[in-house]
Amino acid sequence: MDWQEISGNWVCIPPRPRGILHFLGGAFLAAAPQVTYRSLLDDLHDRGYAIVATPFLNTFDHTEIARDVLDRFEWCVEQLQISRRLPRNLPIYGLGHSMGSKIHLLAGSLFKLERSGNILIAYNNFPARRSIPFAENLPADFQFEFSPTPAETNKIIARTYSVPRNLLVKFKTDNLDQTASLHSLLKQRFPDMVSLKILPGNHLTPLSQNVKWQAGKEFTPLDAVAQWVRQEINREPDLLKQEIVRWLNPLNLKP
Repeated sequence: MDWQEISGNWVCIPPRPRGILHFLGGAFLAAAPQVTYRSLLDDLHDRGYAIVATPFLNTFDHTEIARDVLDRFEWCVEQLQISRRLPRNLPIYGLGHSMGSKIHLLAGSLFKLERSGNILIAYNNFPARRSIPFAENLPADFQFEFSPTPAETNKIIARTYSVPRNLLVKFKTDNLDQTASLHSLLKQRFPDMVSLKILPGNHLTPLSQNVKWQAGKEFTPLDAVAQWVRQEINREPDLLKQEIVRWLNPLNLKP
């Protein structure tokens, strides 16, 4: 893949894009999404989706992060359309992991945007003291919190979230995930438009990188073992990719 930096976004466009994925990564991982989430994004690009990954630094003001990433994304897409690198009228989907899911939810609640749907993986809306590494070592009387707070975020989503179609992904061994509570909120707002998938894996499964093995001229027992190890390592991230693609293209239509 040929990644390019455009207007503060990392972009990669297939020859005949069938849609646009706006990707936001997790806290402390989102600064270089084209590296940390490369295998996931490469695969979705190969399935025909233009990737616009917007990096951001985690601050306490999550509303401002949502405004900033949306502004940069929309400016980038406009430039790509003007230059005819992207056709107009392609469907646009949000794709987020952990805090990136929260930012997509805030953007879809607080600002006017066009989305055909959102894919929200391992949603995390914990307080700052639990989310920030080593924050538990700070004095108890040292007060700090994200804005909006977790409770305020839930109220905003319940009241004004405007993207009806959503895929929620929860991993079985993820103790940082709050997808269940999000699912309840969104089902009340859009009862027939919210899908929940529970997959094997943990909070870091979306960051898994594809492990390759090049067999020699003759297939040996070592090659057989290496292929089996590769399949096992890639099994959980591959299931995630399959579910995303199935939701994006349920009829398996060709571009």
